[in-house]
Amino acid sequence: MTIPGEVLVVGASASGLATVETLRRKGYQGRITVLGDEPHAPYDRPPLSKQVLSGSWEPDRTQLRAPDLLDDLGVTFMLGESAVALDVGERTVRTESGRTLRADAVVIATGARPRTLPGQDGLSGVHALRTLDDSLGLRKELAPGVRLVVVGEGVLGAEIAATASALGADVTMTGPQAAPMAAQVGPLVADLLAQLHTGHGVRLRLGTGVVGFGHDAGRVTGVRVGTGETLPADLVVVAVGAIPSTGWLTGSGLRLDNGVVCDSRCRAADGIYAAGDVARWHHDWLGSLVRLENRTNATEQAAAVAGAILGDDAPYTPVPYFWSDQYDVKIQVHGFLPAGAEVDIVEGDVTDGRFVARYRADGEVTGILGWKMPKQARLRRAEITALGGRTPTQ
Repeated sequence: MTIPGEVLVVGASASGLATVETLRRKGYQGRITVLGDEPHAPYDRPPLSKQVLSGSWEPDRTQLRAPDLLDDLGVTFMLGESAVALDVGERTVRTESGRTLRADAVVIATGARPRTLPGQDGLSGVHALRTLDDSLGLRKELAPGVRLVVVGEGVLGAEIAATASALGADVTMTGPQAAPMAAQVGPLVADLLAQLHTGHGVRLRLGTGVVGFGHDAGRVTGVRVGTGETLPADLVVVAVGAIPSTGWLTGSGLRLDNGVVCDSRCRAADGIYAAGDVARWHHDWLGSLVRLENRTNATEQAAAVAGAILGDDAPYTPVPYFWSDQYDVKIQVHGFLPAGAEVDIVEGDVTDGRFVARYRADGEVTGILGWKMPKQARLRRAEITALGGRTPTQ
């Protein structure tokens, strides 16, 4: 295999930076360009719904690397410039300003964008939270006593509700699931999360969808839900999932189906790779396509992509991992927690507020969840056997 003389990374967040750093760490001396649509240098996203939103961190603490360390990489960063088209055959990317960038290898690391609801666009007081600027904009409006409705009961919605409640906001969470994060962690842990949130004053209006927004003079005044109730709101955050940022790839010839579809080496076409939230790749252990939206995968998959660019021929077969911090509770999830899985507590005790839960499906251990027991959960990770019948060692 010929090592590419130039690499273009489209996307300047965690996966894009991890691609660059891994290439350099592996000795790659070629030219690297990183194209990013935000004006900021690479920064970390998990703190946006917690430390940045709460005000305990200022924006510069989210920077993944100090400026001098970025300079040491010998990389050209083109920030505040969006990609609008890709020519796969020529491996060229056209930017919003009309530039054409060519490379021998192109890495797509454009992440995902928030889903929106009908009627929210252009309505003052309705926020999404995906970027640093999103978090800072929401932070400016949060204050004690502000009536906040969080639309979405997944990981992001639950974290925003916890942060806002701790700031003294009057918080209501709504969404179609029966309890917070029910689809991610199952009913046992979701019920505990419901108790955690209500214990901190969050009102739960779950099990119903949003049908519209009340507004006055262009400012949101409430959220209408399927029960006919209107939840009064001074402020709304819509956290109903994310969509892979692939619009700029329409017509490129790449297969786009809930992300950029890749083989087990994260390769979408000859010389074209994808990493992070935007990538949907073939997981050899599972025998199916997988797309993961979490910080750990963003960096691990980027490292795999860098290896593939330099000639490594190994499938990317991670054990998924994500975490969530809500109030004083840290939840850590290793593997998969499928709907209907059998759950047993293998360490600690639910009543003591510290435990490790093991999830089984069809007789196989598929995942491990720790509630305020991070070390014990990590050690139990080795019990996961459902990934192709192999015990994971990553």
